[in-house]
Amino acid sequence: MSEKKVRVAIVGLGFGAEFIPIYQAHPNAEMYAICQRSKDKLDACGDKFGIKKRYVSFDDLLKDPNVDAVHINSPIPDHGPQTLAALRAGKHVACTVPMATSKEQIQEIVELQRQVNKTYMMMETVVYAREYLFAKDLYDRGVLGKIQFLRGSHQQDMDGWPGYWPGLPPMWYATHCVSPCLAVMSQPGKPALAESVVCHGSGRIREEYVGKYGSPFALETATFKIKDTDVCAEVTRTLFDVARQYRESFDVTASNVSFEWQQVEGEDPVLHMRGLPEHQIPRRVKVPDFAGRLPEPIRKFTGAIHDATHLSFVQGGGHGGSHPHLAHHFLMAVLGEQPAFPDAPTSANWTLVGICAHESAMKGGEKVQIPMY
Repeated sequence: MSEKKVRVAIVGLGFGAEFIPIYQAHPNAEMYAICQRSKDKLDACGDKFGIKKRYVSFDDLLKDPNVDAVHINSPIPDHGPQTLAALRAGKHVACTVPMATSKEQIQEIVELQRQVNKTYMMMETVVYAREYLFAKDLYDRGVLGKIQFLRGSHQQDMDGWPGYWPGLPPMWYATHCVSPCLAVMSQPGKPALAESVVCHGSGRIREEYVGKYGSPFALETATFKIKDTDVCAEVTRTLFDVARQYRESFDVTASNVSFEWQQVEGEDPVLHMRGLPEHQIPRRVKVPDFAGRLPEPIRKFTGAIHDATHLSFVQGGGHGGSHPHLAHHFLMAVLGEQPAFPDAPTSANWTLVGICAHESAMKGGEKVQIPMY
């Protein structure tokens, strides 16, 4: 592994603060700067983690020649504009999901990334979560057999979240359930991509939420076709007015062994196996920890290591232990050790599934072709 260090600046210090100690411990990172609009929050975070370089202005941060890479954790509406600004400034970019909220911004990011030849990686947590890594390993080793169907769901109650959330179309934030369905069938240099989608909305959210985005649905469920395969996937997304414990998940229906993510927190995933006595089907499995794939100093971050709680998870081990995997993969991509995953075109496809799915739902379930950038 390279001995070079990437000087990282983190933008947004809510969820973003989760990554600070990971970069501080990584042998190839220098946790150089932080950026936050509120100076009080900026200084509190900087003091806590001992970071001297601090910015309240994103534009000022981008002018700093010492910043090699920015890790964007800002509100969803800022993802597209901030990514474009960072790429224009010659910075490598990691950005939390989704990539952007419009086809136009997504296309512009893909085209600009190619022009400036800087790394872009959407920091999709599910494809680095231990449950996904387990299922992907089974598939790559031939244990599952032929994949016949895929299903993902991301169900979450967003009441009480910041102001841009109320009324957000569910499928605009669908990458957590879309991405594993596509990533599991991807191979190096050959990503599996969605080519078309049909989506239906169901139910209705409270009236005061409908007007903000013009989206009435309490639930959106979509079926999309995977390009150059005979496989379809189905995804379900909720944000408001649905009673359901938080769940990011995906299931793989395959010819020999099928994998099902656990239904509720605290349970284990299930394997269904053909040809075994009935009493052995299904079988719950303990998913291994894939920390061994990481440099030793950051392996501890795959588990909960402190008590602070985010709105969606326990800090230090959230999102299935994916955070150190994401940081490590991004750094290795910046250093040229491996390609970014997902890279810009793949991130675009994963995000566009949701954008096109909502478009389909608003048109009563019409089939929508997904642009290929």
